[in-house]
Amino acid sequence: MKAGLSVLQPELIIKEAVFAEASGFDYLASGEHLFFHGAVPNAFVALAAAAGATDEIRLLASVALPPLYPAALFAKLVASLDTVSGGRLELGVGAGGEYPAEFDAVGVDLATRFRRLEETLTVCRLLCTGETITFQGEFTHLDNVQLNPVPVQLPMPPLWLPGRKKGAFQRVGRLADVWLPYMVTPTMLSDGLEEINTVAALHGRSAKSVGASIFAWTCVDSDGEWARRMGIESVERIYNQDFGKHADKYLFLGTPTQVLSRLSEFAKAGADHVIIAVAAKPEDRKRVLQTIAYELLPGIHEITNHRNR
Repeated sequence: MKAGLSVLQPELIIKEAVFAEASGFDYLASGEHLFFHGAVPNAFVALAAAAGATDEIRLLASVALPPLYPAALFAKLVASLDTVSGGRLELGVGAGGEYPAEFDAVGVDLATRFRRLEETLTVCRLLCTGETITFQGEFTHLDNVQLNPVPVQLPMPPLWLPGRKKGAFQRVGRLADVWLPYMVTPTMLSDGLEEINTVAALHGRSAKSVGASIFAWTCVDSDGEWARRMGIESVERIYNQDFGKHADKYLFLGTPTQVLSRLSEFAKAGADHVIIAVAAKPEDRKRVLQTIAYELLPGIHEITNHRNR
C-alpha cells in the first residue's frame, strides 16, 4: 500500500515535504481553497514549493478546484507544475462547494461547478496535447491556441477524483485513474469501487482501470487513548461539529497496531493508497508525525491489496 502525507499549513509545506521524502512517503499532498475557515494554500503554489525542495516524491493535489479557474489557465498551471517537478504531479481535482463565498469572489455560479469541472478537464486534455486547439464550450472559448510547454506526463498527469454519490461514480469511472473518497467505510469503498469499474468497462476502459485511495484523518501514538482523544478533538475543531459518534467509523485513531489493522480492512476492500492527514494540535503535530513516519509507515508499505478487482 502506498502512503502520502497531507500538508495544508502553508508554513509547513517545504519542511514537511523534505521530511516526507526522507521518511519514505510516496506522496506529498496538498489541497486548496481560495477562502476557508482557516489558513489553506493554493495547491499549485504549495506543490511547486515542495517540488523545489525534493527530488523524487510524487506531488498530489488533494484536491485542486478547477471551477475557480478559467479552463485554459488551469491547463497552464497543470502543465507548468508537471514540468518544473520533472513529471511528478498527481492531479486530484474536485468541484468544491463547501465554502460558497469563494465562488462568489471569482464570479462563478455555484450551481455550475460540476459542469465547469468536466469542461475544464476536457480543455486541459486537449491543450496538453500541444496541438493547436479551437474549442467552443459552455464556459470556455478558444480560438486557434497552442499550449507550450506541455506536461512531462502525457497525455496528462494521473487524475484523482473524489466523491461518494452516483454522479461521482459515473465521473470517476469515465475519467479517473484513482478514486479518492473521503469519510468512507471499507464496505462503502468496496461497493463504490465495484460500481466505478463497472462504469469504466461500459466506457471502453479496463474493468480494473481505476484504483482507490482513502483520505485518512489520523492520530497515532503508543498511548492509544491519548491518540483517540487528540484525534477526535482536532477533527471536531477543524469541522466545528461533534465527531465523537463518527470516530470509529471514519477516523484512524489509536496505537500503530490498531491503525494498521484498520488500514488492512481498507486494503482488503480495494484501497491501493492512503493519504494521511495528521489530526493533532499544532504543538503535538511533530510527535504524531514522527510516530506515523517511524512506526506506522513501514507497516503500511507491507499491507497488500488482496481484493481481486
